[in-house]
Amino acid sequence: MIIYTVGTFDLLHVGHLALLNYCRSLGDVVAVGVASDEVVNRYKPNVPVIPLNQRMEMLRALRCVDIVHPYHDLEYVSGCKEVNADVFVIGEDWGRKPHNLDAESYLKAEGKKIIQVRYNPRTSSTKIKQTVITQTHVDLCAA
Repeated sequence: MIIYTVGTFDLLHVGHLALLNYCRSLGDVVAVGVASDEVVNRYKPNVPVIPLNQRMEMLRALRCVDIVHPYHDLEYVSGCKEVNADVFVIGEDWGRKPHNLDAESYLKAEGKKIIQVRYNPRTSSTKIKQTVITQTHVDLCAA
């Protein structure tokens, strides 16, 4: 069974590892789609800190990941088709946007599953970035 998930995977952290290990527990092959900077810019205020090729390299180094590929358009059907996904694992902020609804329709028509997961409450790339900003601000003010 091929499990597919997507994300930015900026500043790789334990939340990412928990998601990817969960994906591994679901099937034989874990495929990861990594959002390009242009895609991320469409739904987040800042582009990733780590360049796309380095984010992909870090994911490829993980034992729980088998396939890593970038995506340059904000749509998921082509990635699901490319890896022949049986299950698409998505985050809790999935929402009802057209690109999400297209993926849901495709997967349903193909008899494939979507599993929605909660984000790891321990950390996120956004929290890490905020901590760095706060600590830098405190250090600059103390200087």
